[in-house]
Amino acid sequence: MTVQAITPRAHRIAVSCFFFIVGLCFASWASRIPEIKTKLQLSDALLGSVLFAMPVGSMASMPFSGWLVARFGSKRIITFAAVIYPAVLILLGLAASFWQLVGVLFVFGFLGNMCNISVNTQAVGVESLYGRSIMASFHGLWSMAGFVGAAIGSLMVLLGITPPYHFMIIFMACLSVVLAVQKNAFSKDAGHADQPLFSKPDAALLKLGLIAFSCMACEGTMFDWSGVYFQYEVHAPKNLITLGYAAFMGTMATGRFIGDAVATRVGKQKVLQTSGVVIMAGLLTAVVFPSLVPATIGFLLVGFGVSSVVPLVYSAAGKSKKMSPGVALAAVSTIGFLGFLLGPPVIGFIAEASSLRWSFSLIALLGFGTTVLATFIKWD
Repeated sequence: MTVQAITPRAHRIAVSCFFFIVGLCFASWASRIPEIKTKLQLSDALLGSVLFAMPVGSMASMPFSGWLVARFGSKRIITFAAVIYPAVLILLGLAASFWQLVGVLFVFGFLGNMCNISVNTQAVGVESLYGRSIMASFHGLWSMAGFVGAAIGSLMVLLGITPPYHFMIIFMACLSVVLAVQKNAFSKDAGHADQPLFSKPDAALLKLGLIAFSCMACEGTMFDWSGVYFQYEVHAPKNLITLGYAAFMGTMATGRFIGDAVATRVGKQKVLQTSGVVIMAGLLTAVVFPSLVPATIGFLLVGFGVSSVVPLVYSAAGKSKKMSPGVALAAVSTIGFLGFLLGPPVIGFIAEASSLRWSFSLIALLGFGTTVLATFIKWD
C-alpha cells in the first residue's frame, strides 16, 4: 500500500494507538510503585530520590528527541520508541537495587519524552489533513489509557501477578499494536531535516512555552498535592482523600474529548483565555471553601481548565514556520515541563512558610497566566 492510499482516518487511528500505548506504559509503571518500593525496601525519602530520575531523563531527552524527529522523521522514531518504551518496563520490574532502578527510570523517562515529541509531531501532521483541531482528542486517549493502565495494575495486584510478568504482558500487547498500525503512521513531517540539535525558540514559541509552563505547574500541583490538600485542609474521610484527584482526572479526560469541537467552534484563543479563568476559579473555590463538596467542585473545574491547554499549545507549536515540528515541540515542551517539575516543590516551600491554602492561591494566579499570555499571541 502506498502512502498516498492511506486515508486520514487510518492515520488518525494509528496515531491514536500510539498515544494510548504511551499513556498505558506510564500508568502501568505508576500502578506498581508501592510494590516495587516494598520489594526494594525504600524509605519515602529514597523513593522520592528514585522517582526524580524519570523527569531528569525526560529533560535530558528534550533536545535530542526534537533533533531525532527532524532528522529521521516522527514515523521512524515513534515506531522505535513505542517498542522500546514498554520493553524498559520489564527492566523496571526486574530492578533489584536502588541504583538499578534509578538507571532504568532515567532511560524510561528519556524514552517517554522521545515518545511524547514524536507522537505529538505525528498528531500535528494528521491534524493538518483534517484542517481542524483534533489534538485534544489524542491527549484524551492518553488520559483514558491512564485509567485503563491503573485498572489493569489493580487487577494484576489482585491476581498476585508480580511486576515483571505484568510488564511483560503490557509489552507484548504494545508490540502487537505497533506491528498492526505502524504502516499507517504519518510519514511526511513538515520542516527540514537539517535542524541544529539546540535551537533557541522565537518569541511566538516562547509565549507558547510560558502558557504550557503556567498550565503544567497547575497539573503538577494536582498530581502531587491534591491528596495532601484533601487530607490536611479539607479533612476528608480516609476513604475520600483521593476524591479530588479522581475529580480532576475525570474532567481533564472529558475536557480533552470535547475540547477539539469547542476550539473549532469558538477558536483556540478563546478556549485558552477561558481555560485560565476556569483554572483560577477552581483553585480559589477549593481555597476559600475548604470542605468536601466545594473543594471537589473546585478540582473538577481545574480538570476542565487544564484539559485543552497543552494539546492546543502543542498543536500551535507544531505549525511553527521557523522550526520543524519536532524541534518546535521539544522547545515548547521543555519550557512547559519545567512548570510541571518546579510547581510541586514550590508548593511545598510556600506551604512550609505559610500554609497550603496560600500556596494554592498563588498557583491559581499562575493558572490565570494562561489567560493573560493567550491574549498576546496571534492565532491562525
